[in-house]
Amino acid sequence: MSVPERIADAITGHTRIVLVVLLLLTALVGAGMPMVDDDSSLSQFESESEEAKALERIDENFTSEQRENTTSVQLIVRGDNVLEKESLISSLEFQQELRADESINSTLVENQSISGVENVVAISAIRSERAAERNETGAQRQQRQEDGNNTTAASGDGAIRAQPSLEAQIEALEDLSDDEYERLLERTLSGESAEDNVAIAFMPSSYEPGSTQADTRMTSISQSTAGDGAGGMGGGAVSDEIIDSQLEIRELAETQDQEYLVFGGGVITDEINRSMGDSLAIVGPLAMLFVVVALLIAYRDPLDIVLGVVGIVAVLVWTFGFMGWADIAFNQMFVAVPVLLIGLSIDYAIHVFMRHREQRETDGTGGTVRGSMTIALGGVGAALVWVTATTVIGFLSNLVSPIGPIREFGVVSSVGIVAALIVFGALIPAAKIEIDEFLESRGFDRRKRAFGTGGGRFSDVLTVGSTAARRIPLAVILVVVLLTAGGAYGATQVDTSFQQEDFLAESPPAWTETLPGGMAPGEYHAKDDLEFVNQHFQREDSQAQILVEGGVDDDEFLAELNETRTDAATDDGIAYTLATGEADIQDPLSTMERAARQNESFNESFNAADTDDDGVPDENVSALYDQLFEVDGESASQVLHRTDGGEYQSARMIVAVQGNATASETTSEMRTLADDLEDGSGGSWTATATGDPIVSHIVEQDLLDTVLESLVITLVAVFLFLTIAYWLTGASASLGAVTLLPVAFSVSWILGTMYLIGMPFNVLTGMITSLTVGLGVAYSIHISERYRLELERQGNVWSALQTTVTGTGGALLGSAATTVGGFGTLAFAILPALRQFGIITGLTITYAFLASVVVLPTLLVLWTRYFGPDVSFDASGARSEPATASDGGTVSEQGDEK
Repeated sequence: MSVPERIADAITGHTRIVLVVLLLLTALVGAGMPMVDDDSSLSQFESESEEAKALERIDENFTSEQRENTTSVQLIVRGDNVLEKESLISSLEFQQELRADESINSTLVENQSISGVENVVAISAIRSERAAERNETGAQRQQRQEDGNNTTAASGDGAIRAQPSLEAQIEALEDLSDDEYERLLERTLSGESAEDNVAIAFMPSSYEPGSTQADTRMTSISQSTAGDGAGGMGGGAVSDEIIDSQLEIRELAETQDQEYLVFGGGVITDEINRSMGDSLAIVGPLAMLFVVVALLIAYRDPLDIVLGVVGIVAVLVWTFGFMGWADIAFNQMFVAVPVLLIGLSIDYAIHVFMRHREQRETDGTGGTVRGSMTIALGGVGAALVWVTATTVIGFLSNLVSPIGPIREFGVVSSVGIVAALIVFGALIPAAKIEIDEFLESRGFDRRKRAFGTGGGRFSDVLTVGSTAARRIPLAVILVVVLLTAGGAYGATQVDTSFQQEDFLAESPPAWTETLPGGMAPGEYHAKDDLEFVNQHFQREDSQAQILVEGGVDDDEFLAELNETRTDAATDDGIAYTLATGEADIQDPLSTMERAARQNESFNESFNAADTDDDGVPDENVSALYDQLFEVDGESASQVLHRTDGGEYQSARMIVAVQGNATASETTSEMRTLADDLEDGSGGSWTATATGDPIVSHIVEQDLLDTVLESLVITLVAVFLFLTIAYWLTGASASLGAVTLLPVAFSVSWILGTMYLIGMPFNVLTGMITSLTVGLGVAYSIHISERYRLELERQGNVWSALQTTVTGTGGALLGSAATTVGGFGTLAFAILPALRQFGIITGLTITYAFLASVVVLPTLLVLWTRYFGPDVSFDASGARSEPATASDGGTVSEQGDEK
């Protein structure tokens, strides 16, 4: 008796003990499920890259108290002319409403949390009025008005240092005549640069400075995230408080006479969450309906369906229970885990149930439930163990990744796969034996025909592979080679870029309007709003940086920095261009230039340090830094890091990035700038390109590299395992290579298909290679192992192949159809990421199935002819009717000699 047969005999001979032990284990492991947390932040995916470490040092040394733990909302007004006096007054009144709302006001930073064009113009009017009241001379009044216009943020981002009350601002604008308002507005918005005129920073990049006409402008709202772990659109998870407050801002904006667009991390997060819920509300019932219908067709027995579903639930309980006990958080990548486990669980269940049905039909009325299950588990058990082992090998290859969540993904998937083997190899068979014996003892006949056997349309379809193997094997091989070559080429062309828009829902299609209330999706605007913001304004979350460490107080440093800034401001670069035509770049030199325009004493020192009159200080740089900290310490601390001992260790350049620039483009250009800056140092300093877009790009590349590395490792490891396993069990080691070939084919096909349909290869869709290998190996092993057993039993290639493709092939068809239909319904999801995942998962399973039942039979016949046992190839000696059962490998009389 073989090892699989002994194990099967132990399970079926002690079913009640098996049930008690495994149910207790399920309860124990499942107790960990409530401990599973979720983590959707990108920071968890960061590896120990130099760029990530540089960003950490920036956060430690440069983030000021004013900017730390804050997020921003962009409140954008649109209309025919949003610079009319009535429009600005209306915006100020709206600010009053925002501050009067407690849920919003409680999230605002303490000082100058809301600022826009309306505030700058109103404050200029107030200061002009005060100057007139003091009977100042015309020159003095003009200077004070300019000072009002030049009011700048300590951090250079447009927030005003000290604002009069909103009531005073509204009154000041109302008191202006139309002519006075026009002159004041033109003067306020006619500055030559953003540093000279804060108001210009709130205008779109297409605005003509000095014009009194504009169809859009922006107001910035700063919210505090201290203590809640929230972040902006490019950072970590956004807290519920921030989400609720931003939604409240949007609700209030909808009640205004003017048209407002509210854009912030909370609004984005809310739409992603809602689109996920709406997607599940649509596809959930569809998926459940399809799976039930497919299982009814395959099983034709409600009790077996219930047992299968119970087994799937048990597998998920084991998996998520393990995550809880192991303190592993659920993140975006774990969306693929339930898909894999449900697919494999259905596969395991159908193979066990169908093999049991085949054996019961063979045993006839003289057989027993327990005896048939013993033989069935003995026959299919080896294949299930091999499927489990090879799939586990594939997912454990993720342990080579430097990224923690990917390693955890591999471990959790492996645990779930082992759980599927235990549940469907022991728990469910034991339960089925007890239930069927109980029912048959009371007169119920529990014998059912296995799906795909006994003739009919499904049998005819399943024999396509065996027929092609007998009649046109060379044609099959030629077509497969051509398709695989095309797929391999397409794989090299797949888009690997990532945009935030890829994860934002579009407006739901028209057909969703006919859905019942509970399934009808809501409205989505974030994707269109994001596109509008990218086209017209600087995104609050788009900043790249260069961290310079070392001799930043060298006399040559500022000259090199000036050259780098000039290069960054080129027309074809990624830097955001303000309405003034200048790139939005902040660094020590730009900060000193602004301070020089505002402070006469610092201006004298600045000019004195410029010995060659090129506008860039080239001596006494350290002393100039000291004076800058005295004049404007807040702005200086944003671009210079000074130790407690007064030494200058590092500086940074902040480049506002165009909203539509990809992370790849940003990374490439910023690295070039950093390299050029470092090349001019003579070894005095180092320069590192960093920032959220760059760190995110590195994460994406690490994920993609890991996927490719793990794919290669998986294919090699599975190849070695299968060749050794088949050799140890007495078959040719070459059968392992033959079994793996269809998997390699299907991987190529799916990547080529992604290229053809324009689907990106990102974090989520990249997991498809793991699914392809996991499910593809399972399908191929079932076919190869069943063929090997039937070849020994029947002694004729064509009879063995016929039995395999109708018996095991039928089980595979039921498994594949159920899984494809269930997860293919994700194609109707509102969330683009889910929709892509559903489509690509359905195609993956389809390709894996076709490779195993259409391509693999030809490969098995060729293997048998050149490397396999000595059996008959006589087609006339093949059975006219396919065999209906496997006896676990008992050898019958051989047919004709090969």
